[in-house]
Amino acid sequence: MRTPSQPSALTGAPAPVAPWTPDSWRSKPARQQPVYSDPAELEAVTRELSVLPPLVTSFEVERLKALLAEAQEGRRFLLQGGDCAERLDDCRADPIARRLKILLQMSLVLTHGLQKPVVRVGRFAGQYAKPRSRVTETRTVDGVAETLPSYFGDLVNRLEFESAARQPDPQRLKQGFYHAAMTLNFVRALVEGGFTDWQQLERWDLAFFRAAALSSERKSQYERVKSALAEALRRGDGLLQEHSAGADHFYASHEGLHLEYERALTRDVPHRRGYYCLSTHLPWIGDRTRGLDEAHVEFFRGLRNPVGVKLGPSATPEEVRALALTLNPEDEPGRLVLLSRVGADRVEDHLPAWIQAVEDRRVLWVCDPMHGNTTQSPSGFKTRSFDAIVAEFEQTFAVHERMGRTLGGLHCELTADDVTECIGGSEGLEEASLNVRYETACDPRLNYQQSLELAFLLAHHRQSR
Repeated sequence: MRTPSQPSALTGAPAPVAPWTPDSWRSKPARQQPVYSDPAELEAVTRELSVLPPLVTSFEVERLKALLAEAQEGRRFLLQGGDCAERLDDCRADPIARRLKILLQMSLVLTHGLQKPVVRVGRFAGQYAKPRSRVTETRTVDGVAETLPSYFGDLVNRLEFESAARQPDPQRLKQGFYHAAMTLNFVRALVEGGFTDWQQLERWDLAFFRAAALSSERKSQYERVKSALAEALRRGDGLLQEHSAGADHFYASHEGLHLEYERALTRDVPHRRGYYCLSTHLPWIGDRTRGLDEAHVEFFRGLRNPVGVKLGPSATPEEVRALALTLNPEDEPGRLVLLSRVGADRVEDHLPAWIQAVEDRRVLWVCDPMHGNTTQSPSGFKTRSFDAIVAEFEQTFAVHERMGRTLGGLHCELTADDVTECIGGSEGLEEASLNVRYETACDPRLNYQQSLELAFLLAHHRQSR
């Protein structure tokens, strides 16, 4: 029997590794994991989670994998979007319905513009854990500097800058599980109950068409896309009908950051080969936790789920190839999603070499134009430029096209609320207005108008080529 192997980080050549088990990650260095004051309480909570019904099913996971395989072949497009950091307090009907609506509207625009079906995946029902650059945060309180643990998401601790709130609490794992279950239940009820009405284009909020900051050329572009989409809906376009018929196929994703939580929801499914992480359909490994000999890669390499990996500017071509060979050694269709996130000014510096490194492998390339374009405003707010987001997507698409590869998806942090967190877009939002409705718990998100405008802009971009 052959010894299991994984690629060397330096050469990409196979090197012997120990057999995988659902707990083999425990022998590896684990980044971004909270330290709990009571390990026995953590063990009790994860033991309880391990016997509860899962949040998703292996049937759904396999169906998504098949769709991602088609996206790898250029026959579908992945739209993955949602909140930067879900809040438990937002597990209410209106916020969930609004997030679902903007993703469905964007997917319809992209389906028409790209002339291919869109796979809809929401960054919700589990996006409760967030990696942080620093484990502690220091603020001045009543004139005195105070240092507390950083906020690692509602799955771990609370956002309020108070000592009790910032302590990691194992009971929050159960709260996250139950809120994710309620979110998924409501989403499924909405899509199965006819929430999507594709014929109501005139009821969409298209105020950005009339924005004073929008050039006449851009207005004309959007109007052409809208008119073409409206006409396609009126005549019963076959592709849009297929899109509507598949509206009940909606999937969830989140960063699989908290390994104790993900392990508790990993199951050996009867009559199927291997283990499934059933906390979500599509977990991903973040740019901070993709170390080849570390715990996250070790855990996810053995699962049957499709798995994503975020690639920031520090990733080398050798590491990208090694990740592809480690996470998908059998080159299974639909298994591996690579999400590039380098910033608009660094696409040419990194992406061509990455693509070349895995040109012989089945990979779904997705553009995350959000994270690499984060800046600090003079007023101290983290923000992102709408123009930079668009530029990174367009440059990423151009690189793939030039190299004869397929860019198969878009990954965005967005909300359906009227927040003021990203500058630019037809609203002409400026840095001075960021504090009007800056509500994110971590990173800046596109608001409803910016999200829908992005879909219209990308649809026009593709139709004009």
